[in-house]
Amino acid sequence: KLHSDLDKGVGTVKYTLSGDGAGTVFTIDETTGDIHAIKSLDREEKPFYTLRAQAVDVDTKKPLEPESEFIIKVQDINDNEPKFLDGPYVASVPEMSPVGAYVLQVKATDADDPTYGNSARVVYSILQGQPYFSIDPKTGVIRTALPNMDREVKEQYQVLIQAKDMGGQLGGLAGTTTVNITLTDVNDNPPRFPKSIFHLKVPETSHVGSAIGRIRAVDPDFGKNAEIEYNIVPGDGGNLFDITTDEYTQEGVIKLKKPLDFETKKAYTFKVEASNLHLDHRFHSVGPFKDTATVKINVLDMDEPPVFSKPMYTMEVYEDTPVGTIIGAVTAQDLDAGSSSVRYFMDWKNDVDSYFTVDATEGTIATNELLDRESTAQYNFSIIASKVSNPLLTSKVNVIINVLDVNEFPPEISVPYETSVCENAKPGQVIQTITAADKDLSPAGQRFSFKLPSEASNKPNFTVHDYRNNTAGIETRRNGYSRRQQELYFLPIVIEDSSYPVQSSTNTLTIRVCRCDSDGTIQSCNVEAIFLPVGLSTGALIAILLCIVILLVIVVLYVALRRQKKKDTLMTSKEDIRDNVIHYDDEGGGEEDTQAFDIGALRNPKVIEDNKIRRDIKPDTLRFTRHRPAAEDNTDIRDFINQRLQENDVDPSAPPYDSLATYAYEGNGSVAESLSSIDSLTTEADQDYDYLSDWGPRFKILADMFGEESYNPDKVT
Repeated sequence: KLHSDLDKGVGTVKYTLSGDGAGTVFTIDETTGDIHAIKSLDREEKPFYTLRAQAVDVDTKKPLEPESEFIIKVQDINDNEPKFLDGPYVASVPEMSPVGAYVLQVKATDADDPTYGNSARVVYSILQGQPYFSIDPKTGVIRTALPNMDREVKEQYQVLIQAKDMGGQLGGLAGTTTVNITLTDVNDNPPRFPKSIFHLKVPETSHVGSAIGRIRAVDPDFGKNAEIEYNIVPGDGGNLFDITTDEYTQEGVIKLKKPLDFETKKAYTFKVEASNLHLDHRFHSVGPFKDTATVKINVLDMDEPPVFSKPMYTMEVYEDTPVGTIIGAVTAQDLDAGSSSVRYFMDWKNDVDSYFTVDATEGTIATNELLDRESTAQYNFSIIASKVSNPLLTSKVNVIINVLDVNEFPPEISVPYETSVCENAKPGQVIQTITAADKDLSPAGQRFSFKLPSEASNKPNFTVHDYRNNTAGIETRRNGYSRRQQELYFLPIVIEDSSYPVQSSTNTLTIRVCRCDSDGTIQSCNVEAIFLPVGLSTGALIAILLCIVILLVIVVLYVALRRQKKKDTLMTSKEDIRDNVIHYDDEGGGEEDTQAFDIGALRNPKVIEDNKIRRDIKPDTLRFTRHRPAAEDNTDIRDFINQRLQENDVDPSAPPYDSLATYAYEGNGSVAESLSSIDSLTTEADQDYDYLSDWGPRFKILADMFGEESYNPDKVT
């Protein structure tokens, strides 16, 4: 209620209201100033309102007092129940947890005013879920209430929680929520076999590594706590089998580790142990977390293929063995109770298998062709055995046949077949070491011997020194060799082996004579090198050749200039008849040069002008000259020729420039006698050329060519 001191109660004052909720939530009586609420109020929606009031004059509309502000507070009542905003809840706790183990904390919210009364005071309690869990009334913490709760007995629990305001008193409002609690697994249970004996039946034809059966131990735990490891306890029969764990089913898979044979053993018994992989030390007191069961395996008899007595057969045979010779046999048996007969046949794969045959009944192997070790030293093929009662049951075995060597090839000299010897070699010098090779398969300790043949042993130029270790050395027997006299020597060498029968061969070693320096280094082995100067290097030879070329060029230029000068001299004067006598400063060519000059030109002056061109050289460009009249008398010319002829006859140094000499036979009265060696009474062997060695190093090559040798040139070795 609002009231102004200026209000006398006569209706002259008017009250007005403004602010939060004026006219909508609150209204005022303009005459009396009473304020009324025109709708329900909710503290949780708006806890207070701020309003302004004023008194004005009815007539003048002017305020009688200043505007005043006031607040209306909404007083709380318990009209809201507690609410679990995060519910429903999900929680877990390990099984076998002790009493009081923490599970979860829940919280309820009350919208009422916590500062006014007990409207917002909440108390928690369990409506459903006892006696397994408990809750703190004030904090809402849920804990286990029973010990040793077993997941394997009950895994899921649903707990109903209530929150009540007014401190839980009568008349308070309440709200509920659900908590789903799961017991998590711990390894508190060992694996257990459902039965103590497992019986398995296995065919004897089962393959090694194949699974022949499964056994399973039960573990009520979950996840990794239920993982089981299986092991075979050492004992009777356990070494033939192995066991592994199937990670999906946790079963023990028994596998065959070795082949089974019903005829050898019909049953096996062994024990299998199952244990947990992940143990919890808190439960060791419960007992050992493993269990043991017995496995009995009965082997079933099956119809099996024949079995060979050996996994592989190795045989030996000499090469060139006659066709049809038995070299060995294979044996296979039927080990089944029926004991059927066995038949043998070759496993044809290639043409190599045709070299041998096998007897279908006895299994004997014989040669079918002649064998050659040098062609094929080993044969590898297969033989198949089948049962007569069931030909589809077969088995196979490998057969290796080694071909033994027969000494049929003689040894031969290994490379090189050619060697060299220095001209300055000394007696006893080793010029080459040789070895031998044999196409036969040489046995251990095979020895080769080297020697010269008997016909080459008499006064040889070389000899063979057998070192008795399958090598030999070629040694010189002379003091020096001459390439001029003999460039190549052919040395026969006889090589024998030590096998039976003894084989031998004669091999020829070619020995080339070479020029060497003082250290024995070969410089040249060519025949042309004999005539080259000793000790000249390549650069020196090139320099000599260049000098020779330059000298030849100079000579050619000199001859060309001189010929040109002679031509000019001949054409200088045509007045004197003597100038027409052609003069050549050359030596006559003998009987082959009879056409070089025309003597008629001297007898007939007219011919001089007509035929003055030389016939022994290529004529130059023809020049036409003025013809002179012939002399009426040739007396002057004849006298001139006679005079010159007499002068040349008495001059011993004058060469026969224009002379003509013809010889039909060799004269017997020659002072030098005959130069031919056809009728000589002595031979080269009778001459003594030892004095050439005393003339110095310049005549060394000449002395080597004509020196006396201490060997028989008719025997070439």
